[in-house]
Amino acid sequence: MDDIKGKLTDILANDTQVCARAAGGHNAGHSIVANGVSYSFHLLPSGLINPKCMNLIGSGVVFHVPTFFSELAELEAKGLENVRDRIFVSDRVQIDLDLHIAVDGLEEIELGERKVGTTGRGIGPSYSTKAGRSGIRLAEVFDAETFERKLRQLATGYSKRYGDLLKYDVEDELAKFQKYRAELPHFTVDAIAFIKSVQDKNSKLLIEGANALMLDIDYGTYPYVTSSNTGLGGIFTGLAINPTKIKQIIGVVKAYTTRVGEGPFVTEDTEEVGTKLQEIGREWGVSTGRKRRCGWLDLVVVKYSTAVNHYTALNITKLDVLDTFSTIKIAVGYNDPQTGKEIPSLFPADLGLLGRAEAVYHEMPGWNVSTAGVKAYEDLPEQARNYIEFIEKFIAVPVKWVGTGPSRDDMISR
Repeated sequence: MDDIKGKLTDILANDTQVCARAAGGHNAGHSIVANGVSYSFHLLPSGLINPKCMNLIGSGVVFHVPTFFSELAELEAKGLENVRDRIFVSDRVQIDLDLHIAVDGLEEIELGERKVGTTGRGIGPSYSTKAGRSGIRLAEVFDAETFERKLRQLATGYSKRYGDLLKYDVEDELAKFQKYRAELPHFTVDAIAFIKSVQDKNSKLLIEGANALMLDIDYGTYPYVTSSNTGLGGIFTGLAINPTKIKQIIGVVKAYTTRVGEGPFVTEDTEEVGTKLQEIGREWGVSTGRKRRCGWLDLVVVKYSTAVNHYTALNITKLDVLDTFSTIKIAVGYNDPQTGKEIPSLFPADLGLLGRAEAVYHEMPGWNVSTAGVKAYEDLPEQARNYIEFIEKFIAVPVKWVGTGPSRDDMISR
């Protein structure tokens, strides 16, 4: 969803005082085209595009310090002003070390054919050390003795496990943090007090998801998931916000379905349709460059995601990618070929069942005219409006935004 979540975040951030990230790390990939300039976000919140918006990396994030500084430098080089004065980092974030990144690749090698398909950014190992209570928080970085002791303990443990396979220099990372230790205090805050202040003032707070729900550690296609709660639950644990003050929960959904990495994908098309969606939609990751697997829109997944996240509105994006399809399919259920019956659960937890499931499709006529750059809903062709309204009725959530291209302005608001 690279140019998807980031784009809507950018639009909503124009009327927002604070934009925050709650979970994940620099495995996110959001791109925004604004004023003819393309910006890529991985670890930083997309709200930095708005010069009046403050930004926070919340406590549930795993924080790779080199990426933080390199992204800031890249945004400054592209002309964004005062970015270093508009970004704060919770002192409770876990540090995603270069050590974690070195280990990430080795764990994938161990899994062989059952590899998860991670981004190789150290996200899984970072969350593992967090859960194992051996990780390092940002607050501990400022105590040089504690930081060194904990880093050496982690490096020794991984070295015992992987031996010569581990290519990592602990002295090099220690030296890097000598420099970071002097620079990081400018950005470090008590995020609990920060969020409380924002909500006490009734300031507008926009929270940006990093990864799709199907990558959620609890509700995704486990084990082919990331290592954080990517859904609504991760917002509360990652930011300690007041749940009674939530005004909207927006689900961002492509007009077709994609997946990056391994795992079951019921509507995946590996032939003409999938290739066409991939090429027209430019489906490769901002973070990894990997091509995304593509298929028809899977409303089973969207309905399940809605049951977990309780969306109050949807943003259907990349509608224009479907402009040249004469017939469009939408998955509305799954069949089990072993029994010949429809699978009754909202979404199967059993990967064996999910792996053999066959999609039940509803077919609709395409519109075969360009919707690129359309700004008004009534200017869409009737078949495109029917497509949007079918989704709306099936999911029982209003579609408030429709994306019609990569630019910031290519968005219909209903």
